[in-house]
Amino acid sequence: MTAGSGREAEQPAAGDALSDLKVLDLTRLLPGGFCSLLLADLGAEVLKVEDTGMGDYIRWAPPYYGSDEQQALGTRSALYLSLNRGKRSVRLDLKQEQGREALLRLVAGHDVVLDGFRPGVLDRLGVGYERMREANPRVVYCAITGYGQDGPYAQRAGHDMNYLGLVGLLGLTGVKDGPPVQSAGQIADLGGGALMAAFGVMAALHERERSGEGQMVDASMADGALSWLAMVAGRYFCDGEVPRRGEQQLAGGLICYLPYEVADGWVTCGALEPKFWAAFCDGVGRPDLIEKQFEAPGSGAWEQVAEVFRSRSRDEWKAFNDEHDCCIEPVLDLDEALDSELVRSRGMVTELEQPELGKIRQLGNPLKLSRTPADPTRPAPAFGEHTDEALAEAGYSREEIEAKKESGAALGSAVPFGRSGSERNHESPGEFRA
Repeated sequence: MTAGSGREAEQPAAGDALSDLKVLDLTRLLPGGFCSLLLADLGAEVLKVEDTGMGDYIRWAPPYYGSDEQQALGTRSALYLSLNRGKRSVRLDLKQEQGREALLRLVAGHDVVLDGFRPGVLDRLGVGYERMREANPRVVYCAITGYGQDGPYAQRAGHDMNYLGLVGLLGLTGVKDGPPVQSAGQIADLGGGALMAAFGVMAALHERERSGEGQMVDASMADGALSWLAMVAGRYFCDGEVPRRGEQQLAGGLICYLPYEVADGWVTCGALEPKFWAAFCDGVGRPDLIEKQFEAPGSGAWEQVAEVFRSRSRDEWKAFNDEHDCCIEPVLDLDEALDSELVRSRGMVTELEQPELGKIRQLGNPLKLSRTPADPTRPAPAFGEHTDEALAEAGYSREEIEAKKESGAALGSAVPFGRSGSERNHESPGEFRA
């Protein structure tokens, strides 16, 4: 709309930020799923490319919503739903020529491909990056792997804890003289893989605006997790001192920056700056502890501070912090956190209507864009729900689509939508077993 036309410009809607972006997601489970979830929430059209067997394994992982008669939907898993809202699903057999041909035709019409296989898997099938690049020179191909596309560990299997162990992060997590402690959140999978991949994709797309060409994004979860130790490694590079578990300034080495047990649970004390520590010490009537701020746990000062914390409850410490502003907050269980004023006010719990299953609660999107906010309320796709639709968009005729399905190179959903549960085909790929 031109300026001065007398009409207001059309206002962008929720989920519009990436509405012109088309993503093919060939990944399974968490890292790639979370990466494409972020893109889908912001409006990207994400098409999950799943095999004609089990597809994305997480579809069958408990716990489940609904009943056994809905199993064929492939949407009962709470874990699957948490990672796949707002996406579509197509089922292709990449071991068949017709399946590979369909994939390449889809690549030709998409901006981004996410690959979660070990290096070389798609190359051996004849649909690796170079072949995709021939089909679409503008494609941004992002490979999310444990150890990257090259190096001695490229073909090695691994999981989040393995990556964290190998890059030194796990070894530095925990208390002094205690065992390494696993985080409740998957740092390498999410922080080292999914987020780095999303950032790399955005950088490559931005560069494409200048060059007109796509490129490969090599996102290693181990590399990404190691980058979280930027300051720790920086210190080591400078002084040569090997950091030890429970002795780092921001990981258990200072009495002013620790979790403390209280009368009915735990709180975090993050009084790292002198003004916050002084406010705490003065507030509890112990100004003599101000000069002890940077002593280590196990010292006499630590024992005195611990005794002070044990004298009050979490609620009392919350009220204390409200008054003295010294970075003391309760350690909440997940149910308490999800029901907290902080989480509710930030929209970090959302509700969506999942077909056949009803209302589902999930975590919201953490990015708050002022004009084009995320839309985390669109449902997740049933297994192969959009096969016909996606292939038609790629230019296949109805007869060609049916031929692919007849040959097994492509499959649609096992559930004819709009029919009652008693009428459905209950055949499903089965349930996930740990």
